[in-house]
Amino acid sequence: MKPETFLPDDYRPAEDEPFMNERQTEYFRRKLLAWKNDILAESRDTIEALQEATRNIPDVTDRASEETDRALELRTRDRQRKLVAKIDSALRRIEQGEYGYCEVTGEPISLKRLDARPIATMSLEAQERHERREKVHRDD
Repeated sequence: MKPETFLPDDYRPAEDEPFMNERQTEYFRRKLLAWKNDILAESRDTIEALQEATRNIPDVTDRASEETDRALELRTRDRQRKLVAKIDSALRRIEQGEYGYCEVTGEPISLKRLDARPIATMSLEAQERHERREKVHRDD
């Protein structure tokens, strides 16, 4: 196991340092782990709330409203479950030294894009091309 990289609290990756150096990698690793922990905490809270909210509501309208709220909450949790899988994938790419590089072109993904969307696997240009192709094929 490698030693932990020192990272000041106010550190932000900069374009003028080597791409995906130890500090940048550690910054994104911590960001991804914090995001994952937040999602998992929200999921635990949701499960507890759903277990507590299991009660018999006599009014049909109130019951329908609560069931709609539950369904929406469960859909949100399902999307977050998929997001956790993408976060885990990004963490694996960090461990393998592949994080931050476009899976299509192999070029570095901009630090701004990674900071905004740390699970990004494509550069902005490759993502736009992918979406245009997807739209064209969807319209067929």
